[in-house]
Amino acid sequence: MSRYGVRALFDLAYNSGSLPSQVQDISRRQDISPRYLEQIFQKLKKAGILTSKRGPKGGYCLARKPEEISIRDILLATEGEKLFVDCTVTSNSRKKRKPDCAFNGCCVTQTIWSETNNLVFEHFSKITLKDLCESAQAQGLKREVDHRVMYYI
Repeated sequence: MSRYGVRALFDLAYNSGSLPSQVQDISRRQDISPRYLEQIFQKLKKAGILTSKRGPKGGYCLARKPEEISIRDILLATEGEKLFVDCTVTSNSRKKRKPDCAFNGCCVTQTIWSETNNLVFEHFSKITLKDLCESAQAQGLKREVDHRVMYYI
């Protein structure tokens, strides 16, 4: 879910900026099922990353600027703190380790996985949607102009 969430939010930031974008447009550009996107977007709305607007000119918008949304924010909203294994969480977590693990408290690998989670979350904290947009622009990725916008002369 997080992989698609990152792709969808990148698409929203890159192609729509501050304008609302409809699920079917993001779905088409990113080849992600609209129903699945709706599920992801509900989690992102709950986390305060997205807002939505109803109506013909409605859709989804970023709730914050792209430079204020890290990949870590998206991962936490879509997956929670679990990355590699169930019995560990990041050091920032208020949650306890999974209580039904038979090796809880006496497992050397819990420490390894916990440290790995911490390193991954630290890395993803440093990357924002703005960084992804700048990378896309540097690679020459074309932006799609919103087809709902009409110009009158």
